[in-house]
Amino acid sequence: MAELGVRNDLALGEFHPYSTAMNCSRRILHVISPILAIALIGAGPANQIRGAREVEGKRSAMAQQPLPPLPSQANPWLYQGSDIPRDKEWIFGTLNNGLRWAVRRNGVPPGQVSIRIRMDVGSLYEGKNEAGYAHFLEHLVFRQSKYLGEAQAIPTWQRLGATFGSDTNAETTPTQTAFKIDLPGFTSDSLDESFKLLSGMMIAPTLSESDIRIEAPIVLAEKRERGGTAERIQNVTRAVLYAGQPLADHAPIGTEQSIEGAHQQAVRAFHARWYRPENAAIIVAGDADPALMAALIQKYFGDWRGVGVPVPAPFFGVPLAPLGGNIANPVGDVRVVVESELPRNITYAYVRPWREKWDTIAYNQGLMVDQLAQAIVNRRLETKARAGGSFLTARVDQENISRSLDGTFIGISPLDGKWLAALREVRGVIADAMLRAPSKEEIAREAAEINVVFESQVQQRTLLPGGKLADDLVSALDIHETVAAPEVVQDIFHKSFRLFTPQAVLEHSRKLFSGTVLRALYITPVAGEADAAALRKALLEPVVPDTQVRADQTPLSFAQLPAIGPVGRVIETVQTGIDEIEQVNLANGVKVMLWPTSSDPGRVTVKLMFGAGYRAFSAQDMPYIGLGPVALVSAGQGTLGQDELDRITTGRKLGFDFRIDDGSFVFSADTRREDLADQLYLFAGKLATPRWDAPPILRAAAAARQQYASYAASPQGILERDLRYLQRGKDARFRNPSPDDLADVTSDGFRKVWAPILASGPIEVQIFGDFDRASAMTALLKTLGALPPRPQQVANVFPSRIAVPIPSLMPTTLTHRGDPSQAAAVVSWPTGGGTANLRESRQLVILSDIFSNRLLDALREKLGASYAPQVGSEWPLDLDNGGSLTAIAQLSPDIAAKFFAAADAIAADLAGNPPSADELARVIEPLRQQISRSATSTGFYMQQLEGATRDPARYKAISSIYADYTQTSPQAMQALAQKYLVKERAWRLAVVPEAKGKP
Repeated sequence: MAELGVRNDLALGEFHPYSTAMNCSRRILHVISPILAIALIGAGPANQIRGAREVEGKRSAMAQQPLPPLPSQANPWLYQGSDIPRDKEWIFGTLNNGLRWAVRRNGVPPGQVSIRIRMDVGSLYEGKNEAGYAHFLEHLVFRQSKYLGEAQAIPTWQRLGATFGSDTNAETTPTQTAFKIDLPGFTSDSLDESFKLLSGMMIAPTLSESDIRIEAPIVLAEKRERGGTAERIQNVTRAVLYAGQPLADHAPIGTEQSIEGAHQQAVRAFHARWYRPENAAIIVAGDADPALMAALIQKYFGDWRGVGVPVPAPFFGVPLAPLGGNIANPVGDVRVVVESELPRNITYAYVRPWREKWDTIAYNQGLMVDQLAQAIVNRRLETKARAGGSFLTARVDQENISRSLDGTFIGISPLDGKWLAALREVRGVIADAMLRAPSKEEIAREAAEINVVFESQVQQRTLLPGGKLADDLVSALDIHETVAAPEVVQDIFHKSFRLFTPQAVLEHSRKLFSGTVLRALYITPVAGEADAAALRKALLEPVVPDTQVRADQTPLSFAQLPAIGPVGRVIETVQTGIDEIEQVNLANGVKVMLWPTSSDPGRVTVKLMFGAGYRAFSAQDMPYIGLGPVALVSAGQGTLGQDELDRITTGRKLGFDFRIDDGSFVFSADTRREDLADQLYLFAGKLATPRWDAPPILRAAAAARQQYASYAASPQGILERDLRYLQRGKDARFRNPSPDDLADVTSDGFRKVWAPILASGPIEVQIFGDFDRASAMTALLKTLGALPPRPQQVANVFPSRIAVPIPSLMPTTLTHRGDPSQAAAVVSWPTGGGTANLRESRQLVILSDIFSNRLLDALREKLGASYAPQVGSEWPLDLDNGGSLTAIAQLSPDIAAKFFAAADAIAADLAGNPPSADELARVIEPLRQQISRSATSTGFYMQQLEGATRDPARYKAISSIYADYTQTSPQAMQALAQKYLVKERAWRLAVVPEAKGKP
């Protein structure tokens, strides 16, 4: 069964271009997947944002069309040979030409249809001299096809409301190429047009010599941007772990030689060989009549005929045991690689052949036992690390890799140079798991953790977006498995409890940690620290089982914990005028937004904002700032240390994320109504009675020290490390601390910085979702309402204005120590901040999207110089300045000057000439659709209303969001460009290889 889960992107203007999956598909346990992030739900406030009634009108109009009947579902193709109960919401069919399809009605988000086309061809299907062709073809079908002129795919989809990169995308892996279209706010005409366009792309791409020559530099730019250190590590990992199989030297991106040498005849031959109807599957889930979706598949793909005789999929090989190896411990390929910019990492794997299997209930029950065995070992490894082991982290994962092998992979991050001790300690933990059965209490604990995931999936099944459901089915096809409804997965799990015996887990552990061959790779920044012979010897030496790491399983209960304080009281309740959202003010100064809604079943989202965020720190606090989100939660609270926190939350849906914003600190969590009271206790306890246990703090500092060098391995790393710091005028609070900065970090120093922050500043709470108001209020008054009144701010709060970089026509130059072909360039114009001019901030998003389209055309389409240049607008609401409109591109060092020239030319043209109506429409329609979709979720309102109890203007601002992002004019865009895109006000940055110097 393929994995189940929820994903939703709410960010406006997010860019995810076509991608090549450099890592192979995971196969840990596809029936087990955590519930992710915020899912879309029913309609938002009436008369504010286009909603469900218009969508319903479209659906009613389409339902009147005469449609052919759907096929019988007696024995659908996905479930043949399986006893997994069919997910009855999917309807399956097969065209006469062999193309398989599946359709499903899904109204999340309203008015959207998600189309996926999976072609059974990936990089492992390539022949000699065809390296990278599968991925190259993914690009070329977007370049030009029967119904799309040259370079018209992006603007065409934008006019249909689809954001390029997030709504229109594609991915090539070793075993498949998947095309993804999320069509928002569809009409019968736009849906018909989308299927027509996709049919031309799949069946009749142009694949001309001119298209190949234009697209080749774009693919090479992608290869360059993803290359360098990361590519070297991927390649050596592939060569070692998958030795002797095609996967070992078959990166989906291909080689420069094969891409530059590709020509029309060879590319067309590759397309004809693999792009055939019997190799295709079309998956559609959306807010439309399934009969209509099936009819459109038949209409546009029914006449597709393959050319010539079908070619069977190639054999992917099997891992082989080393000749003359140790039969009991067959160590094969091992390698030590020196990468001076990367932290230490050991990966070793027990590798077995991948076999076709029947996706049955019994097979999945076995996977569930495997998952329990891994969870138990991983908890013990974490216990060892916390207790002062020689490694920062270690983890075990069983994966099926690209239908090529089945492996158990062990990853270790050794501390300093202690690789040998770290490997010995991890092997000791695993040896104990293979020698002695776990206790019933250990099994029950991990089973409870898995069960809460399944329970949540059942409760939240109506929130699953159609795009996620379609993606899950594509994943199932790729690994030759089925999909199942959440109720089915939970039922199988519950019926498997009798199988979760200590002896069964022991037997599965022994199988997980054995295989045809054992392979290993050690990456170290220090030459001479180890070699292959030493690593091989370490893997062959006898190991002493570690019997001391079995975690304490004594149950803990929130009922055992002390009260936060005297029960609080309500002094005022105010209706916000936004749906059923109300503001409740408590006597101690805490202000709460409540929105109980049945349209968010099974989930409650809680956010707690307090204090002054980055403004609360002084420059001297810099080493401790970044440690907060990592160490603060783990450092314990009250009577609960890190281990006790783990135990008390077992089998519960409780979370504790922490972030630092410009003007506040934020705790957040997704929970359930039955766990809400204890979630509030966790948040209140962290403020009332924090602990300062040293090990989590020192562990976070050690991790930061080890990670720091990796920033210099690529231009992207340098930008991650320094861009925000530079854009904020080299304000030390935003600098990533170096190892020298972290050398003297102590738990006492951490406490001195963070203790006053936790004890001061106003508190705002948001509780949105499926909960009972009366019960929530009772819990609030016992927890956050029971806190003592707090000082309004800490003593060293910075002013609201922040520094900005000094403008310069010559770029600031930083260097990286990665691949000499890689560079990055940035140009940034200062804008503003605060809520006083919120409409202008939203209009700047429109301007940045227009700029982004032009930059993409200039650098990617015309020059082939950059794969995915990006432009974005940032406007901090908690500050009255500090915003920026920023353009970023990764490119080769000799192109940096062309980037700055192109950006300056675009800025000047936007200021001198209004954009065309079509150009404006191409960004307005995707924005319109993004807002319409996002506004159907509680998460959207939660995000928009953050800080509204401090700044009530934010309550009013939400009513204008749709108009602000969608109503403008070419002249308004020109005026904004004239105001902000001033050449002399811009700040520039170039990141070049160390040997290159300035561009």
